[in-house]
Amino acid sequence: MPEDRQPRKPRTDRPVGRTGAGARSGAAGGRSDKPATGGRGRASDKPAGASSRGPRSATSPKPWEAKSAEGRGSRGSDRSTDRKGGPRDGAGSRTSFSRARRDDRDETPRSDDQQRYDGPPIPEDITGKELDRSVLAQLSSLPEKLGQRVARHLVAAGMLVDEDPKTAYEHTLAARARASRLAVVREAVGEAAYAAGEYAEALSELRAAKRMNGAQDYIAIMADCERALGRPDRALALVKNANTEKFAPALIAELTIVEAGARLDRKEIDAALRTLENAHINSKSREPWVARLRYAYADALLVAGRPQDALQWFHRTDAIDSEHATDASERAAELEKKLG
Repeated sequence: MPEDRQPRKPRTDRPVGRTGAGARSGAAGGRSDKPATGGRGRASDKPAGASSRGPRSATSPKPWEAKSAEGRGSRGSDRSTDRKGGPRDGAGSRTSFSRARRDDRDETPRSDDQQRYDGPPIPEDITGKELDRSVLAQLSSLPEKLGQRVARHLVAAGMLVDEDPKTAYEHTLAARARASRLAVVREAVGEAAYAAGEYAEALSELRAAKRMNGAQDYIAIMADCERALGRPDRALALVKNANTEKFAPALIAELTIVEAGARLDRKEIDAALRTLENAHINSKSREPWVARLRYAYADALLVAGRPQDALQWFHRTDAIDSEHATDASERAAELEKKLG
């Protein structure tokens, strides 16, 4: 891998989290400390970037994606009996004949395995019902209380994945400890691991999810993980073998960006440029994936030693980047200063 880039996850339009604050993912290979191409962010140690991170998975709902407002459940009202059927007094506590809580129990520190199983604390206002219906449907195979706990961990992970990816990852590990046979949970672990810079773990989990549900949505992220692990040849093999016939344009764009980055990792600059030139960088569409392709091309032009052309493409990126999926405006300003 190039010395100026260390391994570096996707802005997905998730209702919880995913603000993409601050990071710049270096497009097809140049200046960022993240392996991927075409997004925002200079600072973190994560790969590829839609917004602050890597390739977007452009089709299916994410494991922690919230459902529509009208479909959200509401909390049940307080009941007059406790969960074992005992009556409560006016303050909500058990009546006097209930067994008193023992305060002399041995508070033995929990082992690392136990702490991983418990996971980080979950905010009380998270119910688990915030998840998309399709995700909740997959969790419905679990016993009710177990499914609720898993759902709450997934929601918490989605809320934290941008600002605190390490804790988000820990939430998904707690979910996996309870429901490792569900593809949606393995996908969540993979995406959170990617965000946290745990690329080997991310690759393993996304492979497991793919075996379970046959989905191809993770291919771009998996290929980017291979890049982050210093294996651009494997990244290119994944891209080459992907069955893109039914892929959405946004996912095809992410694959193209990762492919170009892998070419740059191999010092194949001309091949990287051709890869992007053969994509839809001249499309009249103003979709974010077009801006990301253009950004990747601009960055590859810089690597090729063509700063004037790169400046033109940073401006062309900024002209259609209404969602600010890239920092093309900042890059253009910096380059203009250097060129005088």
